[in-house]
Amino acid sequence: MPRPAPKTRYYPVNGIDLAVHEWTSEGGGAPLVFAHATGFHGRVWDAIAERFPAHPVHAIDLRGHGLSRAAPIDDWRLLSSDVSEFLDQSGIRGAVGIGHSMGAHTLLQAAADAPGRFARLVLFDPVILAPEFYAPAEALYTADNPHPAIRRKRDFASAEAMIERFGARDPYDLFDARVFVDYCRHGLVPAADGEGMELACAPEVEASIYASSRSNPGILDAARKVDIPVLVVRAQYTTLNDFKSSPTWPELAAILPQGTDLHRPDMTHFHPFQDPADAARIIAEFIGQA
Repeated sequence: MPRPAPKTRYYPVNGIDLAVHEWTSEGGGAPLVFAHATGFHGRVWDAIAERFPAHPVHAIDLRGHGLSRAAPIDDWRLLSSDVSEFLDQSGIRGAVGIGHSMGAHTLLQAAADAPGRFARLVLFDPVILAPEFYAPAEALYTADNPHPAIRRKRDFASAEAMIERFGARDPYDLFDARVFVDYCRHGLVPAADGEGMELACAPEVEASIYASSRSNPGILDAARKVDIPVLVVRAQYTTLNDFKSSPTWPELAAILPQGTDLHRPDMTHFHPFQDPADAARIIAEFIGQA
């Protein structure tokens, strides 16, 4: 029997209403807290969340994404602060945090900031790079030289139009069909002018997150403090400018007190979207439910 659709709750955090999509459960499993990549939203995890009916699930729309409406940001620590505030308000403890890309970075920082809230972490290709990446003080992109995401198409007549436009394009053609449809259907909101739909994650918000990716130079020190089991799942590496390439420092797991490295060169950076069944299997094995 399919798991019912989640209910969306809003938590007031740091001046915004943080949307969290929640599935209840009476199965007694630990809470699962999901955090998504830049430009996506919490509902891209539906195909994985549904495979854990014994667990209550909380899939966050991070600041500026999905239904968590917010302005551009210049500091990634604000994202982790939002998550910590949500965990405090919800009373969640002993959760399994499951993050992808920027969301994985966010959960690791939140675990350092809020000890006890997480019992384990599964981090798919976290945007956590080698120490030298964080050494320069300047932003990667500026107002005069913005990230290319600023030019992303914003307006669509409907979710179906978005599906048709992007279905055969790289990297979306890598996505599992269910995940791709969920991304499109839940990645649009009614347009501000009342005509059609627009991206829930505005191009200027997405560009600001890429531009501020050096804003948390303390993430490696934070990682050394997270003394819980953490699985780092790394995809193939090509170049840093390739969206499909792993951005994760290969030594990350080694600096975690209880880190485990799982290198998957057969997968791209979009591993949870490419093969949600495989991602769910990895999660299940790590939390002892395989």
